[in-house]
Amino acid sequence: MVRIGYTMMTEQRGPRDLVADVVRAERADFDFSVISDHYFPWLDEQGHAPYAWAVLGAAAQATSRIPLMTYVTCPTFRYHPVVVAQKAATLQSLSQGRFRLGLGSGENLNEHVVGRGWPAVAVRQAMLEEAVQIIRALFDGGYVTRRGRYFDVDGARLWDLPDRLPPIGVAVSGQASCELAGRLADLVIAVEPDPELIACFTQHGGAGKPAVGQLPVCWDPDRAAAVRRAHEQFRWFGGGWKVNADLPGTAGFAAASRFVRPDDVAEAIPCGDRVEDFVEAVRPFVDAGFGDIALVQVGGDSQPAFLDWAQGTLLPALRAAFSSG
Repeated sequence: MVRIGYTMMTEQRGPRDLVADVVRAERADFDFSVISDHYFPWLDEQGHAPYAWAVLGAAAQATSRIPLMTYVTCPTFRYHPVVVAQKAATLQSLSQGRFRLGLGSGENLNEHVVGRGWPAVAVRQAMLEEAVQIIRALFDGGYVTRRGRYFDVDGARLWDLPDRLPPIGVAVSGQASCELAGRLADLVIAVEPDPELIACFTQHGGAGKPAVGQLPVCWDPDRAAAVRRAHEQFRWFGGGWKVNADLPGTAGFAAASRFVRPDDVAEAIPCGDRVEDFVEAVRPFVDAGFGDIALVQVGGDSQPAFLDWAQGTLLPALRAAFSSG
């Protein structure tokens, strides 16, 4: 069975609204939820960036069934990996086993704020690998002391470990990250429906492990309004992750996307209210081997109406189309 998720996109919604939205997503019968972990929005027009982990704590208490997941947290710059391990263990306990820890090598947009610079991608991947090793060591219980290439740990211990440890996912975009995820992760995360990513992950140890994708959509009864909103707030998306990971601020994303036209965005993101368009946009992820696909509804204020439409129209259509996986 394909599972359809809902994205709490912190870049476009304030903290109280994010919690209200995931409560509504649970009521609409989404299969799971994910949350972005940003210090900045991609574009000024999005206008938000609350602290994802505080939102998750509130969401864990406000909901009772819907699984929660970071999509994704960078455990190497803003956060030391020992802090990420503590946060994840606490969230898993608060949610009574509903949490998955999604990790990635980060974006300059969010990580530059601590003033540590932004190294080459190979270094960022090596830092991520070391961070995952530290988190897993702390999940094993007991004290951890180590002197690593990038991180030191001095007598750290998690005093509140949940009965069931949170699964760890790693975000991928190419061969090196797929190899890392295959070796170290319980699941793989990607935003492109690329079957080669799944094949590489499988080849390097990921056989049988879940794959979680993400798809932006822009529902609106007025298709023209949907296209305008998608262009205003999501035109950055087409830059690809090699570009998106390196730009340092919203001004850079605005400049990089200044020649992107509304029609260009509408070709990549289903806009309007034709449910068939949304089903066909999900299909490449299913065909590529993703069992979990999280939808991102573009536009903060549109979330309640989108969730109502999803409950009555979109989710039944997706389940009918992909009921056999």
